[in-house]
Amino acid sequence: MLRPTHSSGNRNLWSTCAALPALWVGLFASLIIQSGCMDSNSFPLQETMQLGGNWQLLNDSLGSVAAEIPGTVHTDLLAAGLIHNPFNASQERELRWIESETFEYRCLFEVNAEQLEHRAADLVFDGIDTHADIYLNGHHIRRTSNMFRSYRIPVRKLIREGTNELKVVFEPLQKVFEHVYDSLDYVYPADNDSLKLAPWVRKAAYHFGWDWAPRLVTRGIWKPVRLEFRSKGMLKESHYRLISINDSLAEVQVCALVMAFRNGTFTLHFNHKEHEVALPAGTHWLCDTLRIQNPKRWWPRGYGEAHRYPLEIKLGYRGMTQDSIHLNMGLRTVELVNEPDSIGTSFYFKINGTPVFAKGANYVPQDVFLPRVKDADYRNLLKAAADAHMNMLRVWGGGVYERDIFYELCDSLGIMVWQDFMFAGTMYPGSADFLQNAQLEASQQVNRLRKHPSVVLWCGNNEIEVAWRNWGWQERYGYTEAHQQQLWANYERIFHQLLPDIVAENDPETPYVPSTPQRNWGTAENFNHGSMHYWGVWHGRDPISAYERNVGRFMVEYGMQSYPDIETLRPYIPDERMFIGSPAFTDRQKSYIGNAELRWHMEALREKPASVEEFIEASQRVQTHALTTAIHAHMAAKGHCMGTLFWQLNDCWPGASWSVIDYHGRKKPAYQAVQKAFSEEYRHPQPATH
Repeated sequence: MLRPTHSSGNRNLWSTCAALPALWVGLFASLIIQSGCMDSNSFPLQETMQLGGNWQLLNDSLGSVAAEIPGTVHTDLLAAGLIHNPFNASQERELRWIESETFEYRCLFEVNAEQLEHRAADLVFDGIDTHADIYLNGHHIRRTSNMFRSYRIPVRKLIREGTNELKVVFEPLQKVFEHVYDSLDYVYPADNDSLKLAPWVRKAAYHFGWDWAPRLVTRGIWKPVRLEFRSKGMLKESHYRLISINDSLAEVQVCALVMAFRNGTFTLHFNHKEHEVALPAGTHWLCDTLRIQNPKRWWPRGYGEAHRYPLEIKLGYRGMTQDSIHLNMGLRTVELVNEPDSIGTSFYFKINGTPVFAKGANYVPQDVFLPRVKDADYRNLLKAAADAHMNMLRVWGGGVYERDIFYELCDSLGIMVWQDFMFAGTMYPGSADFLQNAQLEASQQVNRLRKHPSVVLWCGNNEIEVAWRNWGWQERYGYTEAHQQQLWANYERIFHQLLPDIVAENDPETPYVPSTPQRNWGTAENFNHGSMHYWGVWHGRDPISAYERNVGRFMVEYGMQSYPDIETLRPYIPDERMFIGSPAFTDRQKSYIGNAELRWHMEALREKPASVEEFIEASQRVQTHALTTAIHAHMAAKGHCMGTLFWQLNDCWPGASWSVIDYHGRKKPAYQAVQKAFSEEYRHPQPATH
């Protein structure tokens, strides 16, 4: 019999779960996934009410319009005809007023007497963007402050039979943080955000603008919301851990976090093996050990099959299923070798003990308005990555932790994921409230994503440490010695203490690094050490040929900008304004050196475009040449270099960027060049010897 371990909070399941009686799993076990409800003639043990319809968006000036959930304020106003498409011409600037308005989402829903028979009722928001007050039937039930967290709110005592009213009120971020500006005598170095709000808000940084993204600061209920009714118990979480593996046997610890709403005897199924356990009311980790004969390992693309084993966990009570979770287990080990060697400092991954050369790209969110991204968009984009022979994507730290489907597809396609935590391009506060918010965010995301074999690295942030040491923030922002000490203490508290502690506690098998890159590209010696973002070709005005001599140990970022196909731009720029130098065309360019830098590289290749069509095509030829040159240099460097991730795979809007696939999914010529370069028959390079 399984023995429960009581859990009152977020504790390390591996330290609280002992090895328990083993469940033997056949290689071809068949599973039946049940609905989790009793038959239609019985009282349901659980019920979920999706609250996606019957919403209104209200504003004092605009009145009330129909709202779509999941959604955003911008897209609801667009659907109502109250604003023009934010991507049109110069609408980005015209719509800045939306940031300064208060908006309210309101929903009416019905609850019947049978639903009120349940012991528990939780209101669940999978994602709210970002600062909002939630009211149910006139009662204030929650203040939210993090786009990256989900919120589960007990509401059994507040819901009533008949009509219920749910309100979510979003205030302007400027108003939320106005007290901060009054209390500080310095600002945080958020170069992307003119108002310097981004460091304080746990929200996607690219929404405040980046050198490939417009400033469109969204708000709204951006993920599903639902009302869950439960009577006996539920599965809150599940995970598995590879204990040992060889060619003949794998041992896997599987665990489920069970919430019992009453004292009772429950059944827990791990696949087709049933355990009976008496549980007091409360939350408990229950674990078992699976033994798999002649196991197949999960391998990244190009190294073997990305094999996975199905696992179904079911919770029952008196013969009726209460809840179920389905996982696909990938059995693999991962090691980041980041240590002194004969060249300098290595940086490469071992999967199942085998050194892997990483080929891939940096991934950014697929839209400014995230609820518009559909499952088909994920399938198409990740298939394109796989078709281009990529075996790694980096989820960049200025975007979002992606939806489950992204990681499930990477699991199935053998695409490794370098996962940044969502911190990028600025220093961050160190207040108790901010740290607690970040801790809850990171714990939720690590616990959600640790079950995916594709996730092979947790990285604390994007470019903060290299910026602090090399970009002159101290002088540019006039920081005193006391300011600098405080900002750096905040940095160490988050990236050298809080985040690594969370990873060590909840996902100890996956490596963690505090920041990327580990070295700056300013000196030749730095290319012998650790991870590298090489932007000499672009920000440093180096010629494209410089890629051949500037090869780091692991190239995490490098790239060349181009414009998307003119057919991608036509829906947003009228024909009479589609010319080089027009404000509408210029607004597509967000880089501070942008078009001038492109022209410089065009001239080096003897390109002399006269029309906008020729300019676009020339920019794409420059990008193709740059990526081909860089990738050939990286792959030819063998053991010196063990990874090449170009910037960037995709776009969030129709504009100039470093992507090889544009906002509408059109592949630029550079995509075919990358596909060819990654497919060429280089021997799998071995790292330098120690």
